[in-house]
Amino acid sequence: MEKKGYDESKVKDSLSNIKHKLVVLSGKGGVGKSTVSVNLALALTEKGYNVGLLDSDMHGPSIPKILGVEDKRPEPAETGINPVFALPKLKVMSMGFLIQDKDSPVIWRGPLKMGAIKQFIGDVKWGNLDYLIIDLPPGTGDEPLSIAQLIPNSDGAIIVTTPQDVALLSVRKSINFVKKMNMPVIGIIENMSGFKCPYCGKVVDIFKTGGGVKASMDFMIPFLGKIPLDPEIVNTGDSGEPFMLKNPQSDTAKAFAEIVKNIEKIVNKKRR
Repeated sequence: MEKKGYDESKVKDSLSNIKHKLVVLSGKGGVGKSTVSVNLALALTEKGYNVGLLDSDMHGPSIPKILGVEDKRPEPAETGINPVFALPKLKVMSMGFLIQDKDSPVIWRGPLKMGAIKQFIGDVKWGNLDYLIIDLPPGTGDEPLSIAQLIPNSDGAIIVTTPQDVALLSVRKSINFVKKMNMPVIGIIENMSGFKCPYCGKVVDIFKTGGGVKASMDFMIPFLGKIPLDPEIVNTGDSGEPFMLKNPQSDTAKAFAEIVKNIEKIVNKKRR
């Protein structure tokens, strides 16, 4: 809950130690956005970067489960709170760490959520980071609006979609939302794009393909890459094992690594 008269200069101070701030969002649920956020963070740590991962979904935090750290708790610091270390180079903060009963819903209105996000940025001791990835809940409601207002100088938004037309309708709304917030769009990721049969090797486009490319062309924004529909991502997410570390040679891990290369090129070019 937000403290009365919260000192917002702490948010600016915390962000000043973070080189790149990336916002991951989607127009609708069920596109695998949190899974993408986690594996992008892991791919960045594999390149030697110090990374923070902020789960800003107050009602359905899933990142602690995906990373296998849901039983950990943030430790108090002298003037704030320390994030949870999921890996030596990966710090995580989530409402999921603070809920005592996993089955209890968080029933908060907008101001309370805004206050919590301020504290997750300003009071958490992120330290010096190369990247902070902020995983937003689906849609264009309170949390995305709060992040856009609190981090006006972010590197930009990464929009996650699946290939089918229904998902792409929401993507277009997300792109327009981001532009109205004067936030740059880093690009689009097409998730669940093609399933490779483990027996014959044939790729089946269960949810179509090419929708992300079309949206990027329509809006003239970068297309960052496709991520296959991989059952092993589901298995590792349910068991709390970092997919990128367990399956580094898989086509899916290589797809994440290639997307990270594309993100690096774009954010470093913006900084010049």
